[in-house]
Amino acid sequence: MRRRLLIAVAAGVPLAASVYLPTAWAGTESSTAQSFNCSTVTVPAPAGTEVESVVAVERPAGTVDVPEITPLPAAHIADVPAYCDVTVTLTHPGEGDHAKVKVWLPKDTWNGRLQTVGGSAFAAGDYGTALAGAVKNGYAAATTDAGVKTYLDTSWALNTEGQVDAALLKNFGSRSEHEAAVVAKQVINGYYGRAASYAYFNGCSTGGRQGYAEAQRHPDDYDGILANAPAINWDEFEVATLWPQVVMNNEKTYPSGCEFDAFNTAAVKACDPLDGVKDGLVENPARCDFDPRRLIGTTVVCEGKELTITAADAAVVRKIWDGPRTTSGTKLWSGVPIGADLKFPYLAGTLPDANGDLKGVPFPVPSAWVASWVKKQPSFDVSTITYSQFTELFRQSQAEYDEVIGTDNPDLSAFRRSGGKLLTWHGRQDQLIPTRGTVAYRQQVEQKMGGSERVDDFYRLFLAPGTAHCALNGQTDDLGALRAWVEQGKAPSTLTATLVNSSGKQVTRDLCAYPKVSRYKGYGDPAVADSFRCVLPYQY
Repeated sequence: MRRRLLIAVAAGVPLAASVYLPTAWAGTESSTAQSFNCSTVTVPAPAGTEVESVVAVERPAGTVDVPEITPLPAAHIADVPAYCDVTVTLTHPGEGDHAKVKVWLPKDTWNGRLQTVGGSAFAAGDYGTALAGAVKNGYAAATTDAGVKTYLDTSWALNTEGQVDAALLKNFGSRSEHEAAVVAKQVINGYYGRAASYAYFNGCSTGGRQGYAEAQRHPDDYDGILANAPAINWDEFEVATLWPQVVMNNEKTYPSGCEFDAFNTAAVKACDPLDGVKDGLVENPARCDFDPRRLIGTTVVCEGKELTITAADAAVVRKIWDGPRTTSGTKLWSGVPIGADLKFPYLAGTLPDANGDLKGVPFPVPSAWVASWVKKQPSFDVSTITYSQFTELFRQSQAEYDEVIGTDNPDLSAFRRSGGKLLTWHGRQDQLIPTRGTVAYRQQVEQKMGGSERVDDFYRLFLAPGTAHCALNGQTDDLGALRAWVEQGKAPSTLTATLVNSSGKQVTRDLCAYPKVSRYKGYGDPAVADSFRCVLPYQY
């Protein structure tokens, strides 16, 4: 049942342009009966902004070519239907920012819905791949760059005076995402002559965090929010994920990638049977108590060389899995999940230096966060951080940035009242964002809002065993499940997903809605979802 029609409301300064927009609408789910004029577009400015420019271009059906943008290769998305490509540039008077909102409007195949797509790492939005995919599936698609740079370009962090650019960080934190929703609805309403029947947000990682920011701060923007592997608790986990490098540098021990893999292989083998069957998947790494010291003295072959695992290697892995602590032993954050990939290019990456000695190679996202936003010195050498300095940096990041980008407010009561639905999956072996942070947030929401059953009415979390960061994208019909929940009231109790086990084989599994977990029935093919059932943890 449709909750409401989303009506675009203009606010703020007068229209940026006064031009023709079609007003007729033919059909309910598709615009096949009528093509629309993309020559010009009118966009009222969202509150607190000015519209600097509006550019609208007709794009013919065919292939969308997405350029290479470090670290991602070029992409070519074929069979994209004709669409109107609208770019709206906004600024906040006196703040000197220039944030672009892109809206792609399928000419003849619109399904009546908006899908806004999020970003990744330090990029606030999409460069064409997700937009093209949404248009192919009939959506009007939108994204924003928030006025910042690409995935790993953090040159926008500080202004010319060496201070944090508060306006751009606010944009990146949440402000631009809300304004993109406002602009997209205005453009849709004008171009098609009616509002979108439903509005969805879809993002993973940074995009997942943006989805949570929308639910927390702008609960009326979207009917459904798909926010996966979310980078919530940003001010904490970004510092916390530098911990593997801090450990190796302080212990002066740098295991090779082969050695890290040996620890993970042994841990997965030891903890695999905990869900009732050996299937190459660890249902819950948090229950895995494998001690890395069991491998001391064993050998691994790495690039033709035989290496012996030492007590120092095992101590490093124990600290990484355990997670950051103060020098007095107080836990600061969760560690990398057992079984998650540690080696280069991830959090415990090591590579040979000029002398052939292994040295740590920090992952660029937490490294840049600590250097540019916390230390406010982009050239700061994170390899010099001591254990005590790490605690100071962690606390400083919390104090300075939780309010603007923490995205961890557990009060979702306004989102619940709006009728919105929030769906999230997170890989159990996420090598970049510790899964326990998402679980902890869900628990905080339950404490705030009256328990698991009440929260299940509008917010469901699914945890995927054996799954790395954002690795379920395309392996489960998560958006379809969200649509059925929003539009038909069918709340998902499971998500059927294709997983890859430790042997590299594909298996199907029904991911269970938290807090339930998957348990083998005792019979049937372990590679088939029907051989498992969802049970509460105390039945495990």
